[in-house]
Amino acid sequence: MIISNQKRLAADILSRREGRTVGIHRIWINPDYLDEVTNAVQKDDIRQLIEEGVIKAKPMIGNSRGRARKAESQKAKGRRKGHGSRKGTANARNPRKHRWMKTIRAQRRTLKDLRSDSSISPSQYRYFYRKAKGGSYRSVAHLKTNIELEGIEIGGEA
Repeated sequence: MIISNQKRLAADILSRREGRTVGIHRIWINPDYLDEVTNAVQKDDIRQLIEEGVIKAKPMIGNSRGRARKAESQKAKGRRKGHGSRKGTANARNPRKHRWMKTIRAQRRTLKDLRSDSSISPSQYRYFYRKAKGGSYRSVAHLKTNIELEGIEIGGEA
């Protein structure tokens, strides 16, 4: 009693109905009606058996991504970064060069803003620019305090 052809036809019909692929391994045939299924050789016969409920498609089985989504959301919040989760060195995870680029760009941006609103003169800008390039300032806040220590009044603080 070979019913591989019937399973193939049923898979084709059910794939069109579900709107996604139904493989032959997802086809369930009621064991009480095997003789009827064996005699069904045309698509119309298979359709009739599907209508009667003799042939059905088993539900899809897969792995739940619920836990993966939870872990992903926690990582987005900055969690799960402890010693046990780390693989690379500190420099591999957050390279020195990237840290430097981030700070120097922020400092240069600040200096340009100060120069454009005439808080500092072009010569002062050049002086602080060179100092920033040399790594004199840890952050924008450090740069601003040093500018104020030079006696230059910059707005922003109330």
